[in-house]
Amino acid sequence: MQSNSFYKFHGTGNDFIIIDNRQGLSFSKAQIEAWCRRRTGIGSDGFILLEESSDADFRMRYFNADGGEASLCGNGSRCAVAFAHFLGIIEKQALFSAFDGLHKAEVIEHADYEWLISLEMNSNLRIATFEDGYFTDTGSPHFIRFVDDLENIDLLNEGRKIRHDSRFPEGCNANFVKINPDHIEVRTFERGVEDETLSCGTGVTASAIVLSIQNNFSDGNHVIPIRTKGGNLQVKYTKKGSTFSNLYLQGPAVMAFLGKV
Repeated sequence: MQSNSFYKFHGTGNDFIIIDNRQGLSFSKAQIEAWCRRRTGIGSDGFILLEESSDADFRMRYFNADGGEASLCGNGSRCAVAFAHFLGIIEKQALFSAFDGLHKAEVIEHADYEWLISLEMNSNLRIATFEDGYFTDTGSPHFIRFVDDLENIDLLNEGRKIRHDSRFPEGCNANFVKINPDHIEVRTFERGVEDETLSCGTGVTASAIVLSIQNNFSDGNHVIPIRTKGGNLQVKYTKKGSTFSNLYLQGPAVMAFLGKV
């Protein structure tokens, strides 16, 4: 039986199985789903393959915990950049390809098995406003609803309703956001995981952008501190009217362990 070496990373509690797949192996949907199961497999929110790329330092392929290949994962991308740094593929700067195209990233700090990674996100965003919240796509589709009581919300039931809402035929992630004086708090129900995750990179990015629209932020550079159940992140961007540029997600990426499966 063939064994595969894997690495377990997490970005603010959003955890991933990562495999160096520059040799081009194939993995079935059933394999990935089995490995991502919490009690009978390795356990993770997602599965990442780091592969060769002809136009970038590497290619990142992301799969949800249900085994299906998925759209962009912000925290997973930051972990993939940290992994590429660990493997010696990159030094401080990185250019990689993902589901939604090319992304730049930077290793800001590195000590032992922890990295601080800044990831450039796609800033060509369209925001749709509904009576019950907002929708935008930051590489993955996200619905954002602002709430006063984030701790006691029935997140699983409310999240499932949004995830399967007929307005979003391909499914949607659901983010619930509480505004505090110096930061926002975000909880996310993720499609593919079908549960709350401790953090969601594309979700907090979407939440920060929508925050600036809802609160009519002035034009200029903004830094939004964000707290999730798994830790702290920052979203940085430049706003000009209803357009955005220089959009970055910054936060930690940690290698938890190495194993064979």
